[in-house]
Amino acid sequence: MENSLQLSPSRSGRCQRGRLRGVWLCLASLLLTAVGRGGPPFATDDPEPVEFRHWEVYVASQYEHGPGGASGTLPHVEVNYGAAPNLQLHLIAPLAFDAPAGASRQWGYGDTELGAKYRLGEETDSLPETGVFPLVELPTGDPGRGLGSGHTQVFLPVWLQKHFGSWTSYGGGGYWINPGEGNRNGWFTGLLLQRQVRPGFAVGAEVFHQTPLAVTESSATRMNVGIVWDLDDIRHVLASVGPVLRGPSGFQAYLGFQLTFGMSPAAPTGRAR
Repeated sequence: MENSLQLSPSRSGRCQRGRLRGVWLCLASLLLTAVGRGGPPFATDDPEPVEFRHWEVYVASQYEHGPGGASGTLPHVEVNYGAAPNLQLHLIAPLAFDAPAGASRQWGYGDTELGAKYRLGEETDSLPETGVFPLVELPTGDPGRGLGSGHTQVFLPVWLQKHFGSWTSYGGGGYWINPGEGNRNGWFTGLLLQRQVRPGFAVGAEVFHQTPLAVTESSATRMNVGIVWDLDDIRHVLASVGPVLRGPSGFQAYLGFQLTFGMSPAAPTGRAR
């Protein structure tokens, strides 16, 4: 998830299922009338942590649809805190839903995500900014209802970022440790290019790839286009939508509202990129 759209093993298999053209057209229309930042609303992340003693709080929903039905969060709360210079602590508490084709919809608390992002090196004229962001998915959801994995999962990524005027590119990837019967470990990689169109408004596009995380799954390559719209220094709207380019047909979408604020009056409240 912060990688809020970074598809966790507990959701990726259920979510590569079918088509919902009405939702796709509605979200695409939103992006065209309105179309970031690292992480939400994208699956690809960046190495930049929240500023020291600053907060990011998101209330968001994530939706994925494929041949077997739909699943996601409705909603989830994400909290990021700059605990020290170059160090961000991370939590996602989701209300998850699972709607398999031909079966009843399930809704309840899902798997809790914890993480810590640490910046290893600042960007220079010749070198990108670098960082790591290990994540742990705790099995707090009910796997019998399709709301969790039933196992603790770990994601170990490395992220890079470079600015070129009004353009920013970031990407990288990592390894999923995904225990449990019928599961397998796998790789996630992603690359994003975004542009600051005007102050407070950025557009971006990403391509990302996930290897199979279960013996019944296949690899999937996906893309998203998205926006980050800063209403002011504190309030922000984030959205993305995109199809599966290669793999089981389907699409994914994200819509969120973010608050950013800081405890140090000498520092800016917004998290500018």
